[in-house]
Amino acid sequence: MITGLKLRKRDEPWKWGALVVFLGALLISLVASGLLLAGQGKDAFEGFRILWEGSFGHVWALEGALLKSIPIFLCSLGVAVTFRMQIWNIGAEGQFALGAIGATWMALSFPDLPIYLLLPLMFFMAFVLGGLWAAIPGALRIKLKVNEIISTLMLNYIAILLLDYLVFGVWKDPTSFGFPMTAEFSPNATIPAFGATKLHWGILVCVLVGVIFWAFMRYTRLGYELKASGQGPRVARYAGMPYGFLVMFVMCVSGGLAGIAGCVETSGVVGRLQPSIMVGYGYTAIVVAWLARLEPLNIAFASFLLAALRVGVENLQLEMQIPAAFGEIMEGMILLSVLAGQFLLAYKLERRTRSE
Repeated sequence: MITGLKLRKRDEPWKWGALVVFLGALLISLVASGLLLAGQGKDAFEGFRILWEGSFGHVWALEGALLKSIPIFLCSLGVAVTFRMQIWNIGAEGQFALGAIGATWMALSFPDLPIYLLLPLMFFMAFVLGGLWAAIPGALRIKLKVNEIISTLMLNYIAILLLDYLVFGVWKDPTSFGFPMTAEFSPNATIPAFGATKLHWGILVCVLVGVIFWAFMRYTRLGYELKASGQGPRVARYAGMPYGFLVMFVMCVSGGLAGIAGCVETSGVVGRLQPSIMVGYGYTAIVVAWLARLEPLNIAFASFLLAALRVGVENLQLEMQIPAAFGEIMEGMILLSVLAGQFLLAYKLERRTRSE
């Protein structure tokens, strides 16, 4: 006789579990978003139509989604490297800012260098500054046992304030009518676009970095050690792996990738450094990495999806006059639903009989 439900650990992985959890998370967040719209006196179904059209319904929407997915993909790939080692780097936002600062430094210092020298120099400096910024919490964790979640999060605020200090102060363009921004980059410091579109060559950087990441984790000994070290420092040291070196390595690579994202956004989209580039790509990257289960191809798909969602929400803001925080609420609900759904990948509900 059936008396209720019980939880049982799965003997084998749920074949379509990840996809079901992902779609379920989207559905839950959409339902909750519909309730929020209705709570503001808006037509929820009309809101969903506008959201869809703004995300996928026009060429300009797809172009905008691709543009926004570039920095999200690079930042997400970076945090995925650390998450594989159970190192919780929440500082992609700050590392993104340091990358933008590094690229701007080179663009303003050497505006007349040929493009084939200046752009690689900007990418290099963005990678170095982003990596060094991430190395700080890595060193604090190894030497002083400081929790990297707290230190990376606090460094985000410092990095953003440093960017503000530069664009409000020493790098402020005297012809900007008081607005906080640097002078416009020279054409040699700007990533070229494809024809008459806004889409630039930075997307090829994503493809290249994604392939290198996949091959590195799959075919190299260091990549294997990174995954194995995710079992914990004691396991890594017992197996003879240099755990401290691996922590510093993943933090520097992670910060470097976020730094490159800052360079691409500053050079390819904005064409100068200004506070408006800090729109939370580093935080969205954490959501994407979890949604994609740390796999590069899944990260590319999830980056595009959340970027399209951002473009759709911006359209929703214009059409229905909703608050700007609406998109962040949707992202948060998606992440929360996915994290809760992870439980179902390991356990399943079964009917309990009286004999049990």
